[in-house]
Amino acid sequence: MSKVAMLYDASKCTACRGCQVACKQWNDLPGITTSNRGSYENPADLTPATYTRIRFREVEEGGQVKWLFLNWGCLHCTEAACVKVCPTGALKHHPMGFVSFERDLCNGCGYCTQFCPFHIPRTETDVLTGKGKSSKCTMCQDRITNGELPACVKTCPPKALDYGDFDAMVAKGQARVEALKARGFPNANLWGDKFLGGLGRLYVLTEAPEKYGLPTKPSYPWVASIWQDWVQPLAEASFVVGILGTALAWLIVRRNIRMEEVE
Repeated sequence: MSKVAMLYDASKCTACRGCQVACKQWNDLPGITTSNRGSYENPADLTPATYTRIRFREVEEGGQVKWLFLNWGCLHCTEAACVKVCPTGALKHHPMGFVSFERDLCNGCGYCTQFCPFHIPRTETDVLTGKGKSSKCTMCQDRITNGELPACVKTCPPKALDYGDFDAMVAKGQARVEALKARGFPNANLWGDKFLGGLGRLYVLTEAPEKYGLPTKPSYPWVASIWQDWVQPLAEASFVVGILGTALAWLIVRRNIRMEEVE
């Protein structure tokens, strides 16, 4: 299995949020205190302790309001800006295709959050040490590398979540789209297979992506390449030059002091 992906079928999702619970249980993530915001969404957004959540969208059609549900988390882009800008190698492409994350290597710079086209990673700061760490869905890298399903996929009661080979998931998604169109969903579509090199989280939608709050054609942020290929190397070079300059100045001063002592 060279490249893997998750497939989410919005037409099957009941918003039970079993995926949210399973994610927290497997990753040993703490619960967070929330409040009533006038929405069934809970929590309101991803956090350093919330890797996945169900988004709720209200859509009015024909005088009636209906819900559109969306499982949301790291999309594991093949062309991942977060991997490009990460200075420590905490984020990288695993041989299986997903974006892996090594928390111990993270220095909390926050570049991944700034450059992600979907603003997925979240950064927290330790109140005692002041050190930052980023967090995101890892596709349960400790499970799938041992032949197990991601926790959210395994627990999903209506089987709205699936996991497997990328090409197989694309084929399954396309077949589901055709089945939905035949059942009276003319706007059904597959989102995520044709941009950013193909996402590791694919979506079968019953409506246009915009109605789910998704961009139609997300693109790789060109500034990420400039940052990694030019800005960071220049900054590192400037730092090295500064260190060398300081060392040289110290040696010159030291030499002058010795010459004065000799005189």
